[in-house]
Formats: sequence, structure tokens, C-alpha cells
Amino acid sequence: MDRATLERHLRLAEEHVAFGREQLARQYKIIALLERGGHEAMGAKKLLNAFEAIQETVEADRDQLSKALADLG
Repeated sequence: MDRATLERHLRLAEEHVAFGREQLARQYKIIALLERGGHEAMGAKKLLNAFEAIQETVEADRDQLSKALADLG
């Protein structure tokens, strides 16, 4: 992949990482609200686990793109 393409992909990956972090923060708040209100939060926690797994993948992809770009010099 050429430098321009890698840079474009890295910018998109950074946007996805930021979006994912926002989603995680929102989900933590939802869980806290549910638990504070005495509601069952198991479904929200399962969704959080899925979001966390996706976030790990997105961040790993971002790191791989960043390394590939650094390797180009």
C-alpha cells in the first residue's frame, strides 16, 4: 500500500477508535444508570463486552496501520 493510502486508512481508523471510545463511555453510563435504578443490567453488560471486543480489534488495526506507515520511513 502506498503512503497516501496508508495515511487515509490510518485517519479513518483513528476516527473509528474515537467513536468506539465514545460508545464504551456511553455504555458504562447506561449500566451505571440501570444499576443505580435497581434495574437488571445483564443485557447492557453483554453489549458492553461486545463493544470492548470490537474496540480491541479496531485499535489493533489502527496500530497495524501506524506500524506499516512508520516502516515506510
